[in-house]
Amino acid sequence: MVTYELPETMALTRDFKETIQARIERDPAFREEMLKEGVECLLAGDMDPGKAVLRDYINAAVGFQELSKLTAKSPKSNTVALRCRAHDLGCP
Repeated sequence: MVTYELPETMALTRDFKETIQARIERDPAFREEMLKEGVECLLAGDMDPGKAVLRDYINAAVGFQELSKLTAKSPKSNTVALRCRAHDLGCP
């Protein structure tokens, strides 16, 4: 099982984002587990971590521009839907 651990307060660096994106592109099992982790967090009521994982997943897998085309919603609308409640307090 592949695990995706969300840092508590650490801001994501460009290197981290690029690493996640590269791994999502080359590792289907990681991609699937990351999506599962985000959904499972939401279903368990862990909204902020779940949204953060899904946001990272979308950014790495398709990007919010492409998601907006697929959902017929603006990129901002999709981004806002996955914003953490603690966004201003440093939520990743």
